[in-house]
Amino acid sequence: MNRLFLASVGATLLLLHSSCSPLESGGGGHAGEAGHASAPAAGDHAHHGGGEASNTLNRAVFSLPEGVAPGKPTPLAIGIQDDAGQPVKAFDVNHEKLMHLIVVSEDLSHFEHLHPEHDGEGTFRIDLTFPTGGRYKLFADFVPEGGAQQTVGEWVDVQGEGAAKPIEPDAELAKTVDGNAVELAIEGLAPNAETMLTFSFRDAASGAPIDDLEPYLGAVGHVVILSADAETYLHVHPADESATGPEAMFHTSFPAGGTYKLWGQFQHEGRLMTVPFVVNVPK
Repeated sequence: MNRLFLASVGATLLLLHSSCSPLESGGGGHAGEAGHASAPAAGDHAHHGGGEASNTLNRAVFSLPEGVAPGKPTPLAIGIQDDAGQPVKAFDVNHEKLMHLIVVSEDLSHFEHLHPEHDGEGTFRIDLTFPTGGRYKLFADFVPEGGAQQTVGEWVDVQGEGAAKPIEPDAELAKTVDGNAVELAIEGLAPNAETMLTFSFRDAASGAPIDDLEPYLGAVGHVVILSADAETYLHVHPADESATGPEAMFHTSFPAGGTYKLWGQFQHEGRLMTVPFVVNVPK
């Protein structure tokens, strides 16, 4: 038997818009109970890097088998419906894919950016492998044909205990990933303010600037940002999608003060690098 989670997603917002639209649940059950809709995901917010706002509401039905265990491939189906409960079968390509699926653990130590396949009838499918037990949140990001970019988030329980690592702001915004030294500079870090994120790249061994970044999903890079409680979600696209380094800039706006974790994703020499940073937005 599969577990079904029913959630509704509100209209997308412009990247620099200061207000947020909460994601509403489609029912009153508790996430994790078989055959029931999820409880309201109060506080969920979605910001995106483009598109026009729309009042269209879509519902997403997340279906997983009973007793999800860590370390084993688990089939996930995500059915997208209109407000009458009918399948939505047509979607626009958004950065080379019909759906982007973000999977994070409750403590934000685990992050995946995946792309489920559409079956042509309104359902997206993919196999997930959760590394440990605990709670995970899934964010499905999609664009119905002719509509606006939308995101729905849902919690999933996996058997066993989670890692429960504390989320602390980084003392230094510099990381080395696969021989690439990446630094992050932030300007205008304040709630509801225009904030500039600038990633700089150089070769870790020689110190030489990296100016041959390759397109990843149609752009120089992508940034996903989550609040520490995973209730606020931002998917940010670069200011110049055709940039190749040694810098990549992103405009965003944090809706409130607090701790956030962000993951920058870039491609160099055929390899995808995911660079995480934790920042504190003053309240």
